[in-house]
Amino acid sequence: MDAKDEPLMDDAAAPPSTSTLDVVILGGGLAGLTLALQLKKRRPATTITILEKKRHPVSEAAHKVGESSVEIGAHYFTDVLGELEHFEQCQLPKLGLRYFFGDGDPSDLASRTELGGNVFLPSRSWQIDRGRFENHLARRCQERGITFIDAATVRSLELAPRGGEHRVTYASAGATQAIGARWVVDASGRAGLIKRKRSLAKEVGHKANAVWWRYDRRIAIDDWSQDPGWAAQGNNQRSRWLSTVHLMGKGYWVWFIPLASGSHSVGIVADETVHPFSTISSYDKALAWLRVHEPQAAGVCEGRDEQLQDFLGLKDYSYSSTQVYSEERWACTGEAGAFLDPFYSPGSDFIAMGNTFITDLIERDLRDESISTRTAFYNTIYFTFFDNHLSLYEGQMPLFDNAKVMALKIIWDFAYYWTVPAAFFFHGRQTDLMAFARAKEGLDRSGLLNRRVQRLFRDWHAVDPRIAKTFIDIPALTFMYDLNRGLKDALDEPQFMARLAANLQLLTVLAGEIAMLARDDLPAASVDGLTEGDRDGQFRLLSNLVGQLRAKPVIAGAGAPGSA
Repeated sequence: MDAKDEPLMDDAAAPPSTSTLDVVILGGGLAGLTLALQLKKRRPATTITILEKKRHPVSEAAHKVGESSVEIGAHYFTDVLGELEHFEQCQLPKLGLRYFFGDGDPSDLASRTELGGNVFLPSRSWQIDRGRFENHLARRCQERGITFIDAATVRSLELAPRGGEHRVTYASAGATQAIGARWVVDASGRAGLIKRKRSLAKEVGHKANAVWWRYDRRIAIDDWSQDPGWAAQGNNQRSRWLSTVHLMGKGYWVWFIPLASGSHSVGIVADETVHPFSTISSYDKALAWLRVHEPQAAGVCEGRDEQLQDFLGLKDYSYSSTQVYSEERWACTGEAGAFLDPFYSPGSDFIAMGNTFITDLIERDLRDESISTRTAFYNTIYFTFFDNHLSLYEGQMPLFDNAKVMALKIIWDFAYYWTVPAAFFFHGRQTDLMAFARAKEGLDRSGLLNRRVQRLFRDWHAVDPRIAKTFIDIPALTFMYDLNRGLKDALDEPQFMARLAANLQLLTVLAGEIAMLARDDLPAASVDGLTEGDRDGQFRLLSNLVGQLRAKPVIAGAGAPGSA
């Protein structure tokens, strides 16, 4: 029986506690292991036990989804936790996110508009073999004096009032034992032990499903076309396979992610209202679905049955919670609290941000500081980031085949990400209450602006604007490269505040330039309030892209523009 379905035993039936700890972590996956290491690094005297349901070591590759990282999560693993050596030696560097839109022939990747890059951005990211990484983290925990108990099933959880001792009862190796702890952190994933116990679950409006599987050998994306122009578009590097590749269509996207163990992860993510879960819910159904919507991908996947390592799926995967941190000394991290969407690979980001809040609360509490104000504030900030990210996905999946709208949406979404959440995390300001207070007005404006721009993308897509097939090189956009590079700068508090203000103004300018392009296809009233960033009507940030985004597609059988 899965932990998600297994009832917790009555608290009264639990045996007496055999030990008292500072922290017990329920779940030894990515969120729980990294939290333990972060706590131990910040406060070596902290006593920590991790209870993990799975037996270790876990298998490589075919273990868990969530292999693609972006900047916050990557920085957390390599710099905050100090695991750069592991990533350089045991994982694959990631050549960014790469998108092929639905404007070409789905049987010919070279005919589709591509958005990506041919150079690694300064703030690096990685493709993560989760099994390999979690085995490494479990060993690292044990080396640092953290008790790691695998094959352990939580039987009861008693959350004490403020100031009391929490009690966890678990079964392992045929025996039932109990642990008392000052703090309990739920890292149990979708089992959501504390969420269930405290009735914290909250639905969101994003209804989508996913299935995924792994093959035990690499898929050579760069071999999908022999077109010389397509190879030149990638600088003849044959390195597209290192990207998280997205094949985009109306209401769906398909991923291809390489893993350092030699396996390749493939997944389908689909809007339930466009592509019901029943059409992709088994491996055979998923292949049949690919034959219809992504025939070239289907051709690559067919005939690999003997290479198949697993097949898994999630229906209605996005959800939230009403609370993730409590002054009563409990917290939820990772998927035990909330989950967004895999499109921009934010899972590791929210682990990083959540664990950083939790570490700060526990560290302060163990110094006997009051954490009441910070607990409330951290809940607010966490869910503000969550809700702003959620707006990137809600109602947006039908846009995914539109190269013009989606290219600008991806540029906007990453500019917003690097300007706000990534900047606070990289520059060590995520737990700085004064920095948030000083920036509140600008942050509130940027949140409203983001929602307005997301509505514009939906309105714009409704008129179905199309462009000629092209390649959109993200690192070649100077402002995008600079936003990413700037994350690595060492900034003191005044420098951080000045940089934040400048980049929030840059977002206003970017919104204005996107609105000017939207006016090519929409009435002026549709962009009201968005053009104030560029009063003179000049393109500064997107000047290199304007020609590409205004080029009309050539219709087969039609004459050249201007011909009789």
